Amino acid sequence: MRGEIDPLLDAVSGRPLLIGKSLGTNAASVAAERGLPAIWLTPLLTLPWVVDAISRATAPVLLIGGTADKWWDGPVARRLSTHVLEVAGADHGMLVSGPAIDSISVLGQVITTIENFLELLG
Repeated sequence: MRGEIDPLLDAVSGRPLLIGKSLGTNAASVAAERGLPAIWLTPLLTLPWVVDAISRATAPVLLIGGTADKWWDGPVARRLSTHVLEVAGADHGMLVSGPAIDSISVLGQVITTIENFLELLG
């Protein structure tokens, strides 16, 4: 992953924001090393190297996951960042059981949380 991300980051001016879903959270070490803010959707918080990388972050990190996701760990997420959206009953795809409108509502929560985080970053 580093071989793909480092050249892209080297070509971008300014201070980019990293956004990754699931396997993309393996790039958390790059964000930590470069001091970049990040948004991690359904991060793999049961993998020690992902947790370690996120714990080394010096820039703000937003973690988004659901309680029905086997890769999510709410207490770990809250230890790693003050910016956490945990959705009760959401799985790894951020879907909840029940009518489709319930999962659409979750998407709204995710988008609103990301908007607020981006405002915080300026």
